[in-house]
Amino acid sequence: MGFTFEIEGLRVFFPYDTIYPEQYKYMCELKRALDAKGQCVLEMPTGTGKTVTLFSLITSYQYARPEVGKLIYCTRTVQEMSKALEELRTVIDFRVRTLKEDAAKGHTTRPSVDVQQTSETGDQGKAASREASRAEGHILGIGLSTRRVMCVHPEAQLKRSEASNVTREDVDEMCRQLTAPWNREDATKAKSGQHKLCEFYEKYSRTLGDQSRFLETGIYTVEDLRAMGQQEEEN
Repeated sequence: MGFTFEIEGLRVFFPYDTIYPEQYKYMCELKRALDAKGQCVLEMPTGTGKTVTLFSLITSYQYARPEVGKLIYCTRTVQEMSKALEELRTVIDFRVRTLKEDAAKGHTTRPSVDVQQTSETGDQGKAASREASRAEGHILGIGLSTRRVMCVHPEAQLKRSEASNVTREDVDEMCRQLTAPWNREDATKAKSGQHKLCEFYEKYSRTLGDQSRFLETGIYTVEDLRAMGQQEEEN
């Protein structure tokens, strides 16, 4: 399933067998806007595959020209975000599979990677491993939302389960009380147990400089990240 084609010298990875004329035209205009390093407003009719069109073109552009930077894709709801990330996963899975097939045929077009670095250990080895993964077509894509949605602290989860009208401000206030610098400083001076802290945040702070704790390449929805946070605490 899926095929590749070129737009003005750019190889585009499209994960479905057919493409609408509107989608192709959308990609052409989007590429010209990226080439011009300018702004653009594009509109397509409902149901014509805007999301996969955008992801296919821009991720292909990023793969060919890594210097263009990151893509920030905004949605109105978490549900829309998760759906978009699943579409992105489809696009990237197809690209990885296609590049692997190309390599097997000796037609590889992957960016070069310093393979000598892959023998390094620790942070350098992890960094080299991520670069090699990107050369194979993988990316790091994550969904981010408010604390009210993403927090895995048991008290925040309890608030969500007990009241559907819990606000972002409610969870933000709880988070501030548990992670504020002055509260954390008081906790280090006081006896154990006198000040409540967020164990998730404390563990995050302790491991912030350890690159081996960074996310590996992949597509992560909000649900994926919350599950990983809970599993991390259990470990």
